[in-house]
Amino acid sequence: MNHPSSHRPTFCLIRNSIATFFITLLLIYTLYSSKLILHNTPDCSHLSSKQNLQQQLPAPTPPPPPPPPPPPPSPPPPPPQTTQLNHLVFGIAASSSLWPTRKEYIKLWWKPNQTRGVVWLDNNVRVTPPEKSRLPEIRISGDTAKFDYTNKQGSRSALRISRVVSETLRLGMRDVRWFVMGDDDTVFVVENLLRVLEKYDHTQYYYIGSSSESHIQNILFSYTMAYGGGGFAISYPLAKELDKMQDKCIQRYPGLYGSDDRIQACMSELGVPLTKESGFHQYDVYGNLLGLLGAHPITPLVSLHHLDVVDPIFPGMTRVKGLYRLFESVEQDSASIIQQSFCYDKDKYWSISVSWGYVVQIMRGVISPRELAMPTRTFLNWYKRADYTAYAFNTRPVARHPCQKPFLFYLSSTKYDEKRRQIIGVYSRYKEAHPYCRWKSDSPEKVTSVVVLKRSDSSRWERAPRRDCCRVLPSSRSSVMYLWVGNCRTGEISEL
Repeated sequence: MNHPSSHRPTFCLIRNSIATFFITLLLIYTLYSSKLILHNTPDCSHLSSKQNLQQQLPAPTPPPPPPPPPPPPSPPPPPPQTTQLNHLVFGIAASSSLWPTRKEYIKLWWKPNQTRGVVWLDNNVRVTPPEKSRLPEIRISGDTAKFDYTNKQGSRSALRISRVVSETLRLGMRDVRWFVMGDDDTVFVVENLLRVLEKYDHTQYYYIGSSSESHIQNILFSYTMAYGGGGFAISYPLAKELDKMQDKCIQRYPGLYGSDDRIQACMSELGVPLTKESGFHQYDVYGNLLGLLGAHPITPLVSLHHLDVVDPIFPGMTRVKGLYRLFESVEQDSASIIQQSFCYDKDKYWSISVSWGYVVQIMRGVISPRELAMPTRTFLNWYKRADYTAYAFNTRPVARHPCQKPFLFYLSSTKYDEKRRQIIGVYSRYKEAHPYCRWKSDSPEKVTSVVVLKRSDSSRWERAPRRDCCRVLPSSRSSVMYLWVGNCRTGEISEL
């Protein structure tokens, strides 16, 4: 049996061989790995430190593409169309018994193929073929027998007249902004009516008109009521609301007198107040309109009424022919018709008042503008027993001094001078007796005509209201006076 120590050298030899083998493998692996690293590392000796750093950093992410440009802004909405004549629809309350005379007033202001509207009558009337082209459409009002009417002093016709706006609305006319109510003896200056309504938003609730000249009338009826004879305007949305409730509304007021107070009662239930425009004229007066038309307030003339009751506005002419004379000036400058201006002849010591397109008044002495702007009482109150305190505005008495009676010059002709671009109006003296005057100053009785020169001013109501100025021009003839009427210069005032 062998001894164990005899095998020790052999074991050690094997162990050393194995260790040498693994060390050799480790060296070979180390050398192989180093070679791969050396061969795969690029030669960066030729790069700068900055470039070397950039190569070692990761490649930057490209910036995102710029956002697409915003879409072009949408064009602004077109400005709202201004109110035109075709946006107005007239509802005219008429009587078959008065139609033969009243239709002439309608022909005067109606514009065929421009104005729209309906005449509402109680019975059929005869209209000749030529007249049809000069008048609105004619319809018969609906039956009002179901409504109560208990006012002993009035007429049941007030019921059908109060429904004129609603009946006109139900016709379904398109593109309507305003319904305008008037009587068959109401004369409208439609251009000025349009100027007034242009100021208001037709999409809102508006009830526009004016009260009476008679304080007593306004007390008996209302200062917040638009008088139908002077005319009033109702915006389209308000007319729709009125139509919904009017029949029930007027049934609640059987004791009211007329149509316009029934309309006002329904407006009160709707909560809509009267918007006053003083150019609507009821003219609840008798006599001569000279004092009123000769001192018109500074506002557009919109309407005239009760023309069958007052004297013809031009002496010596019929009512209708006198109105046609007035409308000759309306055609020249509707915005300025019967607008008042003052001036003074310093050499002759005269006060001059011009109601453009109607009358010129010359008075001896100095009358202040404050007095000249006040209507003289050439007319009588609607209630004949009432005195001057029964008017709803200031008035002054007709001059009693023999030297201060005005000399009147009414419009006789008017034309437009194309070359000078001005309107030439000739006013001829009204021949009437004047009392003897002891004053030593010159008398206006030597003047036979007054020539008034003026430029048309259609945009005057787009500016702040102001009275025109008047200037006396040189004249080579003592029988003719020349005046210029127009916008006041800077610093110009009416003084002697």
